[in-house]
Amino acid sequence: MPKPPDRPYSRYSRDALTLLGQMIRRARIERGLTVAELATRAGVSRGLIQRIERGDPGCTIGAVFETAAIVGVRLFDAAPGVLGQAIGTNAAMLELLPKSVRASAKEAKDDF
Repeated sequence: MPKPPDRPYSRYSRDALTLLGQMIRRARIERGLTVAELATRAGVSRGLIQRIERGDPGCTIGAVFETAAIVGVRLFDAAPGVLGQAIGTNAAMLELLPKSVRASAKEAKDDF
């Protein structure tokens, strides 16, 4: 089966992925870990670590987050306890919002 065409990503997404990959690579090197050692600790392949470090958007978010956590790259700029509090706050807010969103049946009047 042929590989599907690359999905277009916004400039912001591509830049964020590149930066996160660079941060993970830098932290790995500063900690003296090889790609193989990090792959073993994360339970993924060496190739996936290399893709993460290149900022490949096709990597699973779980693998990227776990790799970042192992090398000490903090995500969301928050300590683990703060993340737990934020999760609780967001869960409470989500309970107040509608369970689903439907397309508006009204047509926008933009002919000023």
